[in-house]
Amino acid sequence: MAPSPIPAEETVLPIPCKVNLRLAVGARRPGGYHDIDTFFLPLPEPSDTMRLRRYDEPGDIDFTCSDPELETDDNLVVRAYRAYAAATGYSPRLDVCLTKHIPHGAGLGGGSSDAAALLRYVNDRAGAAALAASDLASLALTLGADIPFFLLGSPAMATGVGETLLPSDPGLAGWCAVVVCPTARVKTAWAYAALDAARAFPEKAGHSRLTSVFDTNKRAFCVTGAPMRNDFESVVFAAHPELGRVKERLLALGAAGALLSGTGSAVFGLFRQRQTASLALAVLSGSGPRVYLAPL
Repeated sequence: MAPSPIPAEETVLPIPCKVNLRLAVGARRPGGYHDIDTFFLPLPEPSDTMRLRRYDEPGDIDFTCSDPELETDDNLVVRAYRAYAAATGYSPRLDVCLTKHIPHGAGLGGGSSDAAALLRYVNDRAGAAALAASDLASLALTLGADIPFFLLGSPAMATGVGETLLPSDPGLAGWCAVVVCPTARVKTAWAYAALDAARAFPEKAGHSRLTSVFDTNKRAFCVTGAPMRNDFESVVFAAHPELGRVKERLLALGAAGALLSGTGSAVFGLFRQRQTASLALAVLSGSGPRVYLAPL
């Protein structure tokens, strides 16, 4: 019996997530994407873990995942590997084991971050076949609008469909984010469709999508000179009022600002002091959702 091949490299990559400090949604483009104006902030928690074994011989990707639902050829990690191989001809045999902690359908960009990590990994090892940063970002955009941001790996303002990136310092050094991940999932396609419908057929005067508890909270918090804002909150909180209540609890526990991330369902708060953030973490951890503290 022939011995098993020895990998040329074994490595473990931590995979960060993101939140949106601002997310303004514009018009829908003919291809289906919408114009956005957003501020991406990477966070170290919650995070995924990617374990890779690379072999010297060419081959394909053998992908496994801690979440069986995501262990398919349609996973962004597999698609990213094969798109890169098709574009460059570099296709080392890879064994990839992904351990998921970033919840699916939470608006934290976990799938996009996983794909970006894979693209960065193979590009760093492709030698003469490696793509320039701009070409790698263009390839990433064909897979998902958030992936170019994760390739950048730093806070950034983004416009277009999210591909036009401007690195920017949000001025939050020393702060902490508390990220609350309820069990509810929000599908991105549904959120955009619901927002489009709400704008096409606005509610009558005097009828609010949000309960009075959301309407009474008008406290604004600005980052990089603009108030924290997420256009999806109205439709997502209407369908999932428990998410709106999470935002209110974060503010009541001392967050300077709180917001739905992306299309949700994760909600995060920004805290000036770690002690206050730790207290909020302790209080919210006992209520059911998964809660994380991420230093900024």
